[in-house]
Formats: sequence, structure tokens, C-alpha cells
Amino acid sequence: MKTQVLSLICLCFLALSCTDKNSQSAETEIEENVAASSYFDYSDSDDQWTGGVRMIPIETPKGTFKVYTKRMGNNPKMRILLLHGGPGGTHEQFGNFEGYLPNEEIEYIYYDQLDSYYSDKPNDPSLWTTERFVEEVEQVRQALGLHKDNFYLLGQSWGGILALEYALKYQDNLKGLIISNMVASVPEYNTYAQEVLGPQLPEEILTEIQQIEADKDYANPRYEELLMTHFYTEHILRMPLENWPKSIQLLFEHLNPEIYVYMQGPSEFGIIEEATLSDWDVSHRLKEIKTPTLMLGAKHDTMDPKYMEWMATEVQHGRSVITNGSHASQFDDPDTYFDGIIRFVKDVDNGSF
Repeated sequence: MKTQVLSLICLCFLALSCTDKNSQSAETEIEENVAASSYFDYSDSDDQWTGGVRMIPIETPKGTFKVYTKRMGNNPKMRILLLHGGPGGTHEQFGNFEGYLPNEEIEYIYYDQLDSYYSDKPNDPSLWTTERFVEEVEQVRQALGLHKDNFYLLGQSWGGILALEYALKYQDNLKGLIISNMVASVPEYNTYAQEVLGPQLPEEILTEIQQIEADKDYANPRYEELLMTHFYTEHILRMPLENWPKSIQLLFEHLNPEIYVYMQGPSEFGIIEEATLSDWDVSHRLKEIKTPTLMLGAKHDTMDPKYMEWMATEVQHGRSVITNGSHASQFDDPDTYFDGIIRFVKDVDNGSF
């Protein structure tokens, strides 16, 4: 009997010893994995003390101004510079990227363009040209040390216009290009809004919107009410206004209306003739782009998803992904949106694109 008891005690000690060793082994493995990843390591970097924020000096014909950038993560091979929409929007439209890219260890960089909320605001319309904004992006690229072996450029909406223009001039600096929710032709965008999206509205609502636009009564509160209630919740962000995430609310609160109206016009329901972007069209030049390119469209977008699929066939090395979302499909179909970005970035990085 004593022998049996002693045997049981020995077995218990042996089991506890094995469990303890397995636990120590698991803890060691976790520690090694954490130590192996430098994604969140900002040590010995110039922006460590600011948490990744840098105000980058930009030379312009009207003097030197500073623009806001913030680095999220650390990956020397996969770095995405984000170009927000508007013009005059903010990086806040990308507010949920933290929920998807860090787990993939893809570095991304927030950036507010000149005259946007977190950057300097000289408020000089002579600086509000696509050509000057392209040079601004190039100066930001140089300051951040982005180059053809790690530099992915993602532009959404107006940012897509800017990204396409940048690629047409500086594509040798790029590793990959992502155009999100923007077609290559404003006249095409206007046609789609008027002939496809407009008729989807209730007839009485469309008539009222068209009358306000004909009167150029854009300051009328009724105009914004009609668009927000009947158009934006269908084609900008497909959820009730009260459920819109705070980052999108901040985007609207911080939007610079002067540059927005000057370049784009007073609404997302087409670009008016007086706006400087009204005749922008680079569709005939897409075939010049040799950089690996992802076209990210959306089924309910203000931009024609079929046209965006066509754009992917025009560039030399293209891929298209169409989400079931709208113009802000990072929020209303994030799984498809981010899966498309992650697969593209990693495929280009490992040479399988």
C-alpha cells in the first residue's frame, strides 16, 4: 500500500514537472516571438519622442509650410502612405486602419495635405493644383525615406486622383499603387452620378436636389439634409447617420470647405463645372502605369465599379477588388476592403503578383 502511495506521489510530481516545463517552454516561445517582431519598436528613431508624428517642411512657390504625418508601425519592406480625400479632408477617414493592418505588420503613414486640418493652412488658391500637390507628395516621400523597394501609395477619392497623377510622373519611386474609390475621369464620374445614381433616388427628392443645384443655392440647409439623408447613407457610408463612426464624423467636422468647393464643388453628387477638377481625365494614360496596381471599387460607390474593373485592365499590371460597400467601404465592408489591400501588398512584396 505504501508503495502504491509513493508511486502516485511520484507520478503527480512528474506530471507537475512536465506541465511546468511545457508552460515555461510556451512562455519562452511567446517571448521569442515578441522579441523577433520590431513592428512596434520606435526606439532610436527620430519620431520616437513624438509617437511617430512628424511635421514635414514643404517648399512651395509661396514659401515653406509644414504638413502633418504620423507613422503607424515599423516595417522597412511594406510602407503605405495614405492620401485622404476631399480635397481638404483629413487622415481621419482612415480611422479604422488600426483594426486591420498592425496584425499583418504592414506599416502605414497618416498624412494631412497642405490646407487640411492638422497641417499648415496658407489658404492660397494658387497652391490648390494637382501639379503642386504631386510635388508635395514627392517631398513627403523623400522626407520619410520611402523608395521603390518599400513604398506603396494608397489614394482614396480625391486622394486617388492625386495618387494617379503621382504615379504618372514618379512611378519609378513606387513599389505598389492602390487606387481606392476613384475613377480616372471626372466626366465619367459625373455621367454615372447623373444617369445611374440620380434615378435611384425617389423622384420628388431628385427633383428638389436638381432645383437647388440649378439655383446654385448650395448653402440652403435643405440641400445638405437631402444629400445626407437620401444619398450619403446609400453611396458614401451605408449605415444610419447616427451610427457613423467618430473618425468619419471628425472628417466632416474638420473638412476645409474652401479648398473643397474650389476644386471639387459643394457636394459628392458630381463635380460642378466651376470646380477646377471638373474636366480632369487621365483614362487615356492608364496604360503608361507599369507599377503593380490595385483598383479598389465598391458596388454602391459614387464611382462606377465596372469602370474601376476596366481601369485594372488598362494599367500594365493591375488587379481589381470590388467590395459590397460604398465610398467609405473601409467602414461598411472592411473585411473585403482590407483583405484586398493585405493580399495585394504581400503579393507584391513576395514577388507573386
